Amino acid sequence: MTVLVIAEHDNATLKASTLNTVAAAQKLGSDIHLLVAGHQCSGAAQAAAAVAGVAKVLVADAPHLAHQLAENITPVVVNLAKSYSHVLAPATTSGKNFLPRVAALLDVAQLSDVTAVVSADTFERPIYAGNVIATVQSIDPIKVMTVRTTAFDAVAATGGSAPVEAIDAGSDTGLASFKGQELTKSDRPELTAAKIIVSGGRALGSSEQFHAVLEPLADKLGAAVGASRAAVDAGYAPNDYQVGQTGKIVAPSLYVAVGISGAIQHLAGMKDAKVIVAINKDEEAPIFQVADYGLVGDLFSVVPELIKELDK
Repeated sequence: MTVLVIAEHDNATLKASTLNTVAAAQKLGSDIHLLVAGHQCSGAAQAAAAVAGVAKVLVADAPHLAHQLAENITPVVVNLAKSYSHVLAPATTSGKNFLPRVAALLDVAQLSDVTAVVSADTFERPIYAGNVIATVQSIDPIKVMTVRTTAFDAVAATGGSAPVEAIDAGSDTGLASFKGQELTKSDRPELTAAKIIVSGGRALGSSEQFHAVLEPLADKLGAAVGASRAAVDAGYAPNDYQVGQTGKIVAPSLYVAVGISGAIQHLAGMKDAKVIVAINKDEEAPIFQVADYGLVGDLFSVVPELIKELDK
């Protein structure tokens, strides 16, 4: 079987999610082809060629693919898909945007948020906010799948030497156009790739206190900053900080939950963390049921004390 993985990239470099998706693909077949669709994307293509386990890199390079709009990348993937047994993309905002279109045009059912590969046609995926794991068997001739990247350890970004082949990039569908983007700039690690995350909840009380309490701790730990949906909805933190079922799915080595009660929607996004530390004054808070270490106390005194200890 030959598997097609759609690379996520910024035209210059690969996103870390691509390496996790290749790891999932390795459980399906020995021949893995990586599609890099973009514009002036030779940097990303060369990075893709170096990924361990990739047999071939396909490059679709054209101006209308510069921002990988779903309306333009979908025809490229559909044209390629008929030669593959499986088509995989990361279950990120990008993958969730275009892959359902691919599945619809191929007249197959999409397998979403796959967390384990049982066999070539059988997969596991979470339902009910991760409280139940469904085992799904597909009889479709082409399996179209988004992969939960936190469920698979990333393959090595170096060590491969796959050939790079240019393919037809198609034409602009004219259905959508790129108008602009606002990027959040930060010296901290990107949330979904961070090894350590410090997250805050509604108990922090205000945007000022959210940043004043959490950022010094995050700086000491070299951590990314996250937030619960309640904190984001209250305006304490921007949307791209949100961790949870309707936010970002993370699985860091260490997750510090500060003032987060632990609603099931939040737990669905972070319970795969290797070590979870919870700080909350409510000893009955659900977060303590999944925490490896729990500290019952007032976060406004506990966190500064913790920072002092880290200074020693």
